[in-house]
Amino acid sequence: MISRQIVEEVLQQAKRKGATEADLVLAENELVTTQVRLGETETLRSAKEVRLGLRLFFDKRSATSSTSDLSTESLARLVEDTAVLAKAIARDEYSGLPPAEECAKSVPDLHLYDSDGEALTVKDQLDRAKAAEAAALSSDSRITNSEGAEFASNLYRIIYGSSQGFLGEYRGSTFSLAVSPIASSEDGNMQRDHWYSRARHLAALEPPEAIGKRAAERAIGRLGARKITTQEVPVVFDSETATNLLRIICGALCGPALYRGASFLAGKLGERIAAETVSVYDDGTLPGHLGSKPFDGEGLPTRRNTIMENGVLRSYLLDSYSARKLGMKPTGNTSRGAGDSPTAWPTNFYLQAGPHEPAEIIRSVDAGLYVTELIGFGVNLVTGDYSQGAVGFWIEKGKLTYPVHEITIAGNLKEMLLGIEMVGNDLSFRQSVVAPTVKIRRMTVAGH
Repeated sequence: MISRQIVEEVLQQAKRKGATEADLVLAENELVTTQVRLGETETLRSAKEVRLGLRLFFDKRSATSSTSDLSTESLARLVEDTAVLAKAIARDEYSGLPPAEECAKSVPDLHLYDSDGEALTVKDQLDRAKAAEAAALSSDSRITNSEGAEFASNLYRIIYGSSQGFLGEYRGSTFSLAVSPIASSEDGNMQRDHWYSRARHLAALEPPEAIGKRAAERAIGRLGARKITTQEVPVVFDSETATNLLRIICGALCGPALYRGASFLAGKLGERIAAETVSVYDDGTLPGHLGSKPFDGEGLPTRRNTIMENGVLRSYLLDSYSARKLGMKPTGNTSRGAGDSPTAWPTNFYLQAGPHEPAEIIRSVDAGLYVTELIGFGVNLVTGDYSQGAVGFWIEKGKLTYPVHEITIAGNLKEMLLGIEMVGNDLSFRQSVVAPTVKIRRMTVAGH
């Protein structure tokens, strides 16, 4: 069992070695993954992991290292080796910890841990995975095969301490269930799709039967997919694919991309970068949400940041290093694994829901594309050029008429953001980055 005492002792050792500043994260994970296929158990993985990540500063030189061995000898060696590394690294005037007065003053309970997970057995997990797959296979005779179902759980504890006097900890849990059925038509055409549910609390997961049935419906809907000719049309992204789009925007808003000059959003604060229908927030304080945490990877309190307000860019996502490089203030968005250096990343990052039902958005399109899956990654964050493979449905006179595949959608993220005409009301926090259904005025859809 990890303890605060370990953190305090390592920080004291670092001080004795002459470190001007030090911080460390101590993480304990209990991961269980179960996979089934066609009713049979395929994989069982169970792992208890403990890892300590240490960062030392000697004036403006710093180094990060980690270990999974928490013995007294190992920790003493870790401090010694990290000190040697730090002293050998080039000086960086922007390095250092955030000031003590900016660190979190309290650690609020954000309901991130579900103790019911402690009583969850491997058999329980297998039963849920089997039930989801069975529901998919039995829902329609056209579901003829399966790529399997997976249930995963993670119970974890995080302790963070720094030489600035901050020492805090919290516990968290995540549970997920996913299934991927395969549908076949009489002419031998086969299509696969999937559905999933993920939550911090076991009771918040969708029922296995509902997940299986939804996955089957999605797979069957893709049967008979056609190719289309290349054209410029309105494009509607369902909530899942809109989320993928928003995740790409995240990368352009994070500190490292900005100070390297590798983001099309660099220098755009205060400017209109999206349609007035677009407001985006990042909020690490939402109780029970997947991206929530009481403090970030440098001990700063998480908070609600307004990223875009009615299309105007109001904030970036910054850790303390990138904030210094940019001459700004950190935003409580430092992410840090035990073995990694801190970097900026979102907490709960979401496009605020709009007033429109998804069906209403589809009805607004005379001829266009409804996207349900994106394939590959063809995005240039420097220029904003965007191109991804896609699967979905052709919209004709406001109705989904037939499935389409083997297409590519292309545009530029600057124009795409400004071209958002409608935002759906179907926002659901199924991940830490989420978006509702979105309609973009015009994009190139490349077929044959």
